[in-house]
Amino acid sequence: MTGRDRINAICKAFPGAEWSDPWGGGHDAWKVGGKMFACIGAVMPGVSVKTDSIETAEMLIEMGVGVKAPYFHRSWINLPFDAAEEDLSHRLAASYRLIRATLPKKLQATLAPLQ
Repeated sequence: MTGRDRINAICKAFPGAEWSDPWGGGHDAWKVGGKMFACIGAVMPGVSVKTDSIETAEMLIEMGVGVKAPYFHRSWINLPFDAAEEDLSHRLAASYRLIRATLPKKLQATLAPLQ
């Protein structure tokens, strides 16, 4: 299973997660309620995820967890495909939760709880 396949399998399991390729050319954008929580680019290997702040993203980058996510706000980082499964799952779930929490309460109520 490729890194892209691993990440897509993790994202697909999140309640209400939807896949799209909004820019064409082989991107994998994962959204909940129409808002993106993860994106795999067409060229750069890895997955970009949201963190709770610029400071958290900078700390994770300094720790070597990921690199700055190109084209995204500074609160996003890009994790390598070969990151440990546990780390990928944790960061993807954290990004999903952050985005899900910004959705209208009515929409949040329609989504199954995250396991």
